[in-house]
Amino acid sequence: MYPQTHVCFAQAVLDRQSDTVSLGSVLPDIIIGDCFNHCEAHSKGAEIFDFLVVNHSPLEFGQAVLTHGITPEGLDYFGDEKYLDYERGYCFERARPLIRETVKACNIPPEMGWWKAHNIVEMAIEYIVGSAGHYSDWLKSAFTNHDLVSEVGEMLQSLWQDKDLDFSRRVERFVGFIELEKPAIEALAEKYRMQMWYRHGAEVNTKKIAQLIYKAAEIVSDDLEQFFQTTSALVKDNLTSVNK
Repeated sequence: MYPQTHVCFAQAVLDRQSDTVSLGSVLPDIIIGDCFNHCEAHSKGAEIFDFLVVNHSPLEFGQAVLTHGITPEGLDYFGDEKYLDYERGYCFERARPLIRETVKACNIPPEMGWWKAHNIVEMAIEYIVGSAGHYSDWLKSAFTNHDLVSEVGEMLQSLWQDKDLDFSRRVERFVGFIELEKPAIEALAEKYRMQMWYRHGAEVNTKKIAQLIYKAAEIVSDDLEQFFQTTSALVKDNLTSVNK
């Protein structure tokens, strides 16, 4: 899922909002890179939480990280990996009707189509969620809270002493790739163009991407609220078991 969606979800699961919750809710995506691949970055929640417990640190940040990942099961597990009896997660399942058009719009091989079509669904969800709340402002507040960013960077460096994480630089880089304002579909499509060029060297048709995001928003309109209700309850249960 995209950042404002993660902020919204973490706030709903933890029933509180703060810069710490906002930053923790997007941490797995920030640390993807030369230190951790996507799967590794999305499986660090329990390690971070346990480190905070051992060091008698406030747990709110670790709890927010846990709402995001794949292991333990957070929002991205249910969005990407597995949801109910679907073959994959919710976003992949809802992306099925968009695969062929996504391949054309993104100028990519067919085997990448389902993966990139699920990104289209994620952007549609980001548009729906971000348009309905103040999550843009919450993210801006967290990213410009330099004391918090520095504190988290020091904590992560203590946890992973063999890694040159440079967390502040990663935050700055992350901000450049996401839509930080209240999301408009055209702006999301343009950011996606940047990401696709950087990651795959693919030149996408942003007009067609925007059209696909509109279509995806219609596809998820009937059951998105139920998805969030179901997954937030599951993640709350997961957090309860971790906190024991």
